[in-house]
Amino acid sequence: MEKQIMWAALIFLGGWLWFYFMLRQLIFNFTSAIPLLNRYRKASKELISVNAGRFLVISIVVWTVICGAIAYVVVRFASTYLWASFLGGGLLGVLLTIPHLGPYVKANYKDFCMSYYRFVPDDELRTAMYDFKLGQMKVRLDAMGIDKSIVIPEFKKEK
Repeated sequence: MEKQIMWAALIFLGGWLWFYFMLRQLIFNFTSAIPLLNRYRKASKELISVNAGRFLVISIVVWTVICGAIAYVVVRFASTYLWASFLGGGLLGVLLTIPHLGPYVKANYKDFCMSYYRFVPDDELRTAMYDFKLGQMKVRLDAMGIDKSIVIPEFKKEK
């Protein structure tokens, strides 16, 4: 019985790690990257390259396959209590992350900028995104004649 409890705890931790390192990226793509990419495209078609959308699709497909394959292996080959522990760990990760989802969280916007700066053709804006200097980004967007309120969201207040 003690070994079963230890295995369940280990698999629970594995489920949480599965969520944290893999599924969280997939959730970020849907809750932050897609809305922010749409905002950039809404502001101007030339603001961000079409390759950003392709990069996003590839990321979604790859992470879906990886997350699905790991979940399949655990559910298919583990005992019922083990895969329930695995999914419980993943569910705990989801519940802990819910308040930090969306494009209006400053950390998510920073992650978006750090991932998608390479698809911005304008050198000054690309550099400002890489360095995550919001003031420089706003100045450059004004100089380009783009509404900065569309591109840079109003962030939630952090507790």
